[in-house]
Amino acid sequence: MRDVPTVTPPREVIARTISRVLARVNAISAAGPGWTRPAYSPLESQAHAVIEDEVRALGCSVRRDAAGNLFATLPGQDRIARPLYIGSHLDTVSQGGAYDGQAGVVGALAVLAAFRAADIIPPTDIILIITRAEESVWFPVSYAGSRAALGRLSPEDFEAPRSDTGFSLSEHMAMEGYDSGAARALTPPAPARFLEFHIEQGPVLHDAGEPYAIVDTVRGGLRYRTAQVHGTWAHSGGAPRGSRADAVVALAELILRMDAVWEKMLGEGHDLTVTFGKVDAASPQHAMAKVAGQAAFCLDLRSDITATLEAANAALLEQIMKIESMRPGIRFDLGVQSRSAPARLSSAMAAFVAVGAAAQGDSPRYMLSGGGHDAAAFGAAGWDSVMVFIRNWNGSHCPEEAMDEEDLARAVAAVFLAIVQEGAG
Repeated sequence: MRDVPTVTPPREVIARTISRVLARVNAISAAGPGWTRPAYSPLESQAHAVIEDEVRALGCSVRRDAAGNLFATLPGQDRIARPLYIGSHLDTVSQGGAYDGQAGVVGALAVLAAFRAADIIPPTDIILIITRAEESVWFPVSYAGSRAALGRLSPEDFEAPRSDTGFSLSEHMAMEGYDSGAARALTPPAPARFLEFHIEQGPVLHDAGEPYAIVDTVRGGLRYRTAQVHGTWAHSGGAPRGSRADAVVALAELILRMDAVWEKMLGEGHDLTVTFGKVDAASPQHAMAKVAGQAAFCLDLRSDITATLEAANAALLEQIMKIESMRPGIRFDLGVQSRSAPARLSSAMAAFVAVGAAAQGDSPRYMLSGGGHDAAAFGAAGWDSVMVFIRNWNGSHCPEEAMDEEDLARAVAAVFLAIVQEGAG
């Protein structure tokens, strides 16, 4: 390993940037607990504008593509060499947390601020990127903004409706001033390098007392967002047990059966999670004194192996067939299936981060990401992509999300040193 140049990261600048800009971004939200900035909404656009203001103050050039993704360039010594993209997203789930996405964007900004403060020109261009619409709770499309930037959205993706408004992805792009026709025509850019800071969405680092880690794998997902189970409406006091086709009971049985499938597959050594993330039996037809004739649900299967997702899905279909045969009058309709592929991230980029970490005496672990992220989309497009997880507690996608800003600052300093080391080679 080469000697790392004796450069000290400007930690005070990094810390101030993180604290100040997180506060600016998180001042933008819909009302209610936590933070809500829907994908392709005015709130998401306002958050983008905050970062544009910050990067222009650092002397960066700024552009947006036809899908509204923002790119801010800090010029490097070699303007022709492959640039390093660093970024994340600023949309949130409904009533989400203060750090999912925000921490990654602000961490990228802190890297740029560190180079300006140290008066160092990086070896290559560093491009801060803010993607649109990463949270697929709004549109049934995985990584909509980053895949648009990469020229990898399908015509059907542009017609996907947003969950709260019913307007399509294409229509919401237009509402925010972007040309969906031009977005459809975006061609894949030359593969480069991508790094994403992100809070861990589980307790591993917190339980281990570790501030950050390097992510080398991102789980893929197989989802049913609009699944339903149909039964027969009946009076709660008048319908005997044997004649009921109770949709809620059938759904409960499916949930328990899939929990058993999950336990069995874990015991066999598979990587898998099974989540019934939304269960709804509260349509206007439902009442206290009714046997439920209908219930809706979402199902989210995740694994780092595509074959495992296929096996879990086959088990799901088998269990549904058994329930339908045992319970006359019950019928499941899973609706449209959506997917995101598992992603193996770049070992070269992981080693790049590890060099910077070692320069400040850190030995971060390598770990898997259970959640999907833009880094997976870039990796799938042939980019050298990596993630840096930041310790988090109190869960994720919820108002209680937690992060120590010093942990993010330490990870930013590691990436700063990695880039300096690269320039010295």
